Order: sequence, then C-alpha cells, then structure tokens
Amino acid sequence: MYDNNKKIITATELKSNLGKYLDYAIDDHEIVITKNGKKAARLTPYITDIDRYMVVKENALDYQYGGKKVSYEEFMEIYESTDSRLEFINGEIVILSSPSVFHQVISGNLYLQFRAYLKGKTCKVFYAPFDVHFRKEGFKEPDVMQPDLLIACDHDETTNEKDRYMGTPTLVVEILSPSTRSKDMVDKLNTYMLSGVQEFWIVDPQKMLVMVYTFQDRTIKEFSSYKLEDTVQSMCFEGMVIPCQDIFEQ
Repeated sequence: MYDNNKKIITATELKSNLGKYLDYAIDDHEIVITKNGKKAARLTPYITDIDRYMVVKENALDYQYGGKKVSYEEFMEIYESTDSRLEFINGEIVILSSPSVFHQVISGNLYLQFRAYLKGKTCKVFYAPFDVHFRKEGFKEPDVMQPDLLIACDHDETTNEKDRYMGTPTLVVEILSPSTRSKDMVDKLNTYMLSGVQEFWIVDPQKMLVMVYTFQDRTIKEFSSYKLEDTVQSMCFEGMVIPCQDIFEQ
C-alpha cells in the first residue's frame, strides 16, 4: 500500500524482501511496518549518515526529513558538515530549496527600500542566507532560521567572536513559496513571536499581498493586510512606508 512517499507493508513482507525495502528506504522513502494489522515500526534513511540525510525532497509539501527530530547540538554538527541551506524548527531539520526568480526580485526590492530607510541609522538590514538563533520563551533549545530579510538593531552587541549574529531581529520578512507557505505562516510566526521579534512581514507573491504582524509581550498586538494598491507601513520604524507596487515591481 502506498501513501504518496510512504509505503505500508507487513512484517512478513519485510522479512521476505528485506534488501528491496532497504533500497527503497535509502532512496528517500518512508516504510511503515505493520504487525497484526497495527503500525509497529518505521524504516527511514539512517539519520547520522550525512550523505543520506542531505537528500533534498524538492516536491514534498511537508519538507521535514522523515519526521526525524534531533537536538540543537546534533543539528549544529550536521550544519557544519554541509553546504546545504538548513533550518532547525521545533527540533526538526528543514532543507531549503532554491528560491524562484520572482522571490528574488521581491527580496531585492525590499532590501533596497530597507537600506535606503536605514541609511545613517544604527539598525542594519540583512538578507538570506543569514542564520539567526531564535530563543523562544519557555523552550530549552533555540530554532535556527534564515529569514528572507531582517532588520537588526542589536548587531553590535550580539555578534560573537566568530562574526555570527546571535541577537534577536526587530523585524523579519518571509516571502512565501508553495513549499514553505504552511511553515512560514504558522511555525515561523510562532517562533518569531515567542523569541521577542517585534514585527513580522509575510509577503505573498501569488496574491500580491503583504501581511504585517506586530508583537508585544510575546503575543500578537496588531495585524494588517496590504493589497497591491496599498502602502505598507511599519509599526516599529516610524516613517518607513513602502508602496506594494514597489515591492512586487518586476
């Protein structure tokens, strides 16, 4: 029995065709083994094998790696061993695919707008790939993510001896894609809110829409939605207003 990228087999089938199903698992598929009609075990690629682990599942809607959870320390070991773009969200490794052309156009437009506004100010704008370790209130381990853009006002005092930023951005931006829509709008929103980010912009290229959340005391304070004919206004940075037309201009 098949369920998208998952195959469900019985324990008897596994015994009879072990080599076949090992190859199937190594080829980045999940196998669920049943016994007496109940799910008993799962066969997935060996998690500590870096080469197997780094197989990119481009077409997966849920792009966590086989449901595997690792610790922050384990994630950092894997991260240091690969050139792949990775994020660590709620204990799961997320493998990032390459952005589309329109995604990059939007990112570039926003970067220029942010940089022009911040000229002469202490805050700075950064763009992906740029790791941020988000420490959520009430959670032991941080999430490690690469927002599409961010504005940091604490970079001078929170950049460590390895020249890595370890602070909390004031504003973050995520540009949606079909594969990241769910995580950006749910998981990442929650991470940014609980870690002390003040403002979160979600840019939707398909709907030509910008959604802006502001947070206070780690809860949602305000929410605004801007259409193509509107002008986005930051709640944290006075005077930073950007016409949506300029954000989506190609």
